[in-house]
Amino acid sequence: MGSRLVPVVLLALLAALHAQLWLGRGSLPRVHEMQRQINDQKAANAQASQANARLASEVHDLKEGLDMVEDKARNELGMVKQGEIYVQYTQK
Repeated sequence: MGSRLVPVVLLALLAALHAQLWLGRGSLPRVHEMQRQINDQKAANAQASQANARLASEVHDLKEGLDMVEDKARNELGMVKQGEIYVQYTQK
């Protein structure tokens, strides 16, 4: 009887380990899902970092140079210098 108990216990432990591998907290499907979430977050972080760099560059330009201020005033507000004529055309 004792000789049959050892293989049964070992098989039960093996089954428990397999159940943990496929169904538990650290299961392979869960690990793959978490890896996908990490990759998605890294992509979002990269986009946010690019947007931050672009905004930082624009802030720097606005603080340091008047060319950027003049360009924004012309393009966004339609302002012109004294003596200039504003002409707008559209392409068909």
